[in-house]
Amino acid sequence: MNIAPTPSIVTQAATSVAETPDAAQVMVLRKALQLEQQGAMALLNALPQPNPTGELPLATEGSLGTRLNVMA
Repeated sequence: MNIAPTPSIVTQAATSVAETPDAAQVMVLRKALQLEQQGAMALLNALPQPNPTGELPLATEGSLGTRLNVMA
């Protein structure tokens, strides 16, 4: 999923923000959203990658997961 803004959208947003009296508030909000995006991407990148075959291995010991694949 690509959520990167295109250059034309960024240019339009920058010019519209510069013309409003609330430019500082909008810039702070934009920075906060960028930080949230970076945090979300870091969490998504930290997830384990699935097995290339698409199958998950069964647990080898314990009372749970030895007969049924369960993802939490």
